Amino acid sequence: MRATVIHAPHDIRVEEVADPVVRQPADAVVRVLRACICGSDLWAYRGESARQPGQRIGHEFLGVVEETGAEVTGFARGDLVVAPFVWSDGTCDYCAEGLQTSCPQGGFWGSVGSDGGQGEAVRVPFADGTLVKLPADAASDDRLLTALLALSDVLGTGHHAAVGAGVTRGSTVAVVGDGAVGLCGVLAARRLGAERIIALGRHTARTDIARAFGATDVVAERGEAAVAAVRELTGGQGAQAVIEAVGTEQSMRTAVGITRDGGAIGYVGVPHGSGTGLDLSLMFDRNIALRGGVAPVRAYIPELLPDVLDGTVDPSPVFDLTVPLDGVPGGYRAMDERTALKVLVTP
Repeated sequence: MRATVIHAPHDIRVEEVADPVVRQPADAVVRVLRACICGSDLWAYRGESARQPGQRIGHEFLGVVEETGAEVTGFARGDLVVAPFVWSDGTCDYCAEGLQTSCPQGGFWGSVGSDGGQGEAVRVPFADGTLVKLPADAASDDRLLTALLALSDVLGTGHHAAVGAGVTRGSTVAVVGDGAVGLCGVLAARRLGAERIIALGRHTARTDIARAFGATDVVAERGEAAVAAVRELTGGQGAQAVIEAVGTEQSMRTAVGITRDGGAIGYVGVPHGSGTGLDLSLMFDRNIALRGGVAPVRAYIPELLPDVLDGTVDPSPVFDLTVPLDGVPGGYRAMDERTALKVLVTP
């Protein structure tokens, strides 16, 4: 089969690799119908996170079950399923607590020795603990299928940030980052009942999506100018809940600066760059809480799925470029050059 591999920074290729097979009784093999490129994939593409030459890449996909191991009880050949970006056994203490990203037997798609989501098929360890079944008729609805793909990562990650930030009905929320995760953070904040949502971003195409998703205000400035603008919009106080969806030192400094005393930051931007940007004494003095991290999207899918199925939540607009599997290298270039927000892959 064909799959996407990374050989070096800026060297993404689609190559012939061995077909996935059931290796363990709890495995399933899923034929991919939809995959995509994540903003965090760009850190490997740019050489900011290490990868071995020839390593698989991609961690967001949905598809159809083609084969199951002898111990798999929840799925059968032909089932339409979505996979969260981390596999997990579904039986350990962490999984029971809804923190599947800490499962001792879990792992990330595209890690050494595993399949990546940007390919024709994927071997899924611990299928019963990992996969979530979708309605079969969704496969015939192109828009819905694309919206459901967002459950594999960005929608759940945006929701995790909103929960970490303490978004509640009537709250004021600020979102740092106009990428797909930040936009899904806007969508999540609206779903949780935020009264005012301030989106920080300077790309009109993206902030237009933010407004469609529920943003009431847009701040195009950066750094101290952004802090001043948000404070002006909030009567000098800042936002009660802040979503940080970038992961740089500047973005975290901005998040701290725009948080209201007693508020909270939900951070889900993958950390990269020269530092954290955290001034713990400032956060201590102002009673600012910090919560977040790697989103356990497997725990959130059952909650979010009904709203995606009935159209109450539609994250599909974050996918603004579609490429076939052979076009994945160009998709990486487009996202790296910021000519695409999030690339949908149709193997």
